[in-house]
Amino acid sequence: MIRLSGVSRTFSGRSGTVEALSGIDLDVAEGEFVAVLGRSGCGKSTLLRLVAGLLPATTGEVRVSGDRVTKPRRDMAMMFQKPALLPWRTVLDNVLLPVQFFGWKRAEHRDRAHELLAMTGLNGFEKRLPHELSGGMQQRVALCRSLIGNPRVMLMDEPFSALDALTREELSGELQRVHMELNTTIVFVTHSIDEAVLLADRVVVLSPRPGRIREILEIKIPRPRTLGRGAHLEDVARCSAELHELLMA
Repeated sequence: MIRLSGVSRTFSGRSGTVEALSGIDLDVAEGEFVAVLGRSGCGKSTLLRLVAGLLPATTGEVRVSGDRVTKPRRDMAMMFQKPALLPWRTVLDNVLLPVQFFGWKRAEHRDRAHELLAMTGLNGFEKRLPHELSGGMQQRVALCRSLIGNPRVMLMDEPFSALDALTREELSGELQRVHMELNTTIVFVTHSIDEAVLLADRVVVLSPRPGRIREILEIKIPRPRTLGRGAHLEDVARCSAELHELLMA
C-alpha cells in the first residue's frame, strides 16, 4: 500500500544544512495502523509530509499503491494537531468542506456525514458552531471531515496532543473503533508511548535526528485496547516498557 525506499530529507537554510531523515525503508500494508514514535525533532512530521506529497524526498522515493508520490492525492487525507475548523460554519458544513472544495455532489455525501458524526458521538450536534464545542469534540469533527471522502489512507500528525489525558484516551478508543469499522490504512505520528500501544498494529521507533528507523515493534494485543483496565494489562505494560527502552537507548 505505502512503500518508502531509501528515503532521506535534508533542509537547507542560512544556518546550514540539516538532515531530518536518513535511509528510511518502510512498508505499510493496506488496512494497517502504523504509529511513528520518537522524540521531538526526530523527523516524524517530516516523514508524514513526505508520504502526503507535501514535501519531496531529497533521496529515495515514496509510493502509494505502486504510484510514485509527487503531490497530494485525493485518496489520502491528513489530520493535524489543531482541528482548523471554520468558525462561521456549522459542524455539518465543516465536515462537508472537502465536498465543496473538490466539487463533489453535496447530496451524495450528506448521509455519509451524518453517519460519521453518529459514529464519533456527535449525533445531534450538526447545527452547532465550533465555539460551542469542547476541544475533543472539535477534533472529532476534524476526524469526520478527513473521512468524508472515504480516503484509502489517513495520515495523522499528533491529532490528540493538545487534549487532556482523559479526552485523549477517549478519542483513542473512538479512533480504534473507526479503524476497525472502515479498515482505513492509517499512519499516526505521536510522541506518546501509551497512544502508540493503544492504537497501532506496529510501532516504528525513530532515532534522534537524523531520524532513522531504530526498531519496528509489532503490537500483538487484541482490540479494543485500554489503559489501566481490561484483560490485557500485562501485555500493554510490557509493550510500553519495551518502547520506553528503545526511546531511551
